[in-house]
Amino acid sequence: MKFADIKIGDKATVKHTITDKDIEKFVDLTGDDNKLHVNKEFARNTEFKHPVVHGMLGVSFISTVIGTKLPGDGALWFSQTIDFLRPARVGDTITVTGEVLSKNENTKIIELKTEILNQYKQVVTTGIAKVKMVEQEKSLKTTKAENKENDEKAIIVLGATGGIGKATALKLAKDGFNIIIHYHTNKDVAEEIKKQVQKIGRKAIIHQADLLDISSIDVFLEAIRRSFSSIYGLVNCSTVKVPAIKFLNLEWHYFQDHFDINIKSSFYLLQKVLPIMETNKSGKIVFITTQAIESPNAEWLPYITAKAALNGFTKALAIEFAPKGITFNMVSPGMTDTDLLSEIPQKVKMLTEARTPLRRLCMPEDVANCIAFLFSHSADFITGETIRVNGGQVML
Repeated sequence: MKFADIKIGDKATVKHTITDKDIEKFVDLTGDDNKLHVNKEFARNTEFKHPVVHGMLGVSFISTVIGTKLPGDGALWFSQTIDFLRPARVGDTITVTGEVLSKNENTKIIELKTEILNQYKQVVTTGIAKVKMVEQEKSLKTTKAENKENDEKAIIVLGATGGIGKATALKLAKDGFNIIIHYHTNKDVAEEIKKQVQKIGRKAIIHQADLLDISSIDVFLEAIRRSFSSIYGLVNCSTVKVPAIKFLNLEWHYFQDHFDINIKSSFYLLQKVLPIMETNKSGKIVFITTQAIESPNAEWLPYITAKAALNGFTKALAIEFAPKGITFNMVSPGMTDTDLLSEIPQKVKMLTEARTPLRRLCMPEDVANCIAFLFSHSADFITGETIRVNGGQVML
């Protein structure tokens, strides 16, 4: 933020659920292994009865508010008063808020009320922060370079560590796009993809997010905004395993898992991403559907049902957002040679190859090439469409 844009009463907030792993990391970093924080037996014999989270662990999130949100880049946090009013425990969800109380035009210093609440709206910590705004000195050359970077297009690849996701990220990078690499658990693969994208000469960031947690999505998108001025596109390659289960042996949670990753996660994300694209008056969304909708597998009912719902979801959005310059399309692969096929018998794979006119399985690169086409200007007049990448197994 610029100093002139800051107003008295402005607020910014971050939320975080404290875990045992947070405590371990804090102890490793600081060396503060006070038994009141880390030893349940010791804490049980005190007035607190349970371990107490380090007070400064919570306070560190004040730095997150100041450094990334209010005022953000260029903030020099130089003074802080702190009153610890009640303990925080592992499992608590803390809400950390900064509110502007005053600003000094001459010194470029703002004063913020800082407050940490637990999930019961009880005040854990309160205080006053003082922050000086440090503005960057820019030469004309630097300004031009930054303006050029702001014009570059970035695409979010969800589930980028899977076979199709990785191939898609690398193909889009080769086509000149900057890549936001999403992962859920496989950080090592995400880091490797980032290195490969950077070797190609494009910018890349990685970020972990639970796509079924709206607060995690908020943090994910905030990290994107700090690196890119806009979002050009989003492709959702995330998935869950597809076990073969007969109908009478199914439980509802198998359906719920597939609905959640296909519909719920897309719902949460698009409510945050589409307003950004509306501002830019352009954007492209690509979802991965499946050939199994048109050529069903007998024991994939939850997967097929959720993908059929995704088809309707996509086409309805394509109609609604077409006047705003935003397109929605789907890519429908046949059986694709990725890790998800590890549980499918080799005989089934061979039969599929034999039934395919082009006589092979679909490769991740085949799908990635099709996705890349939809992000190109050659596909600007295509929306609500499903492009099949199945070697001729289904022809319409």
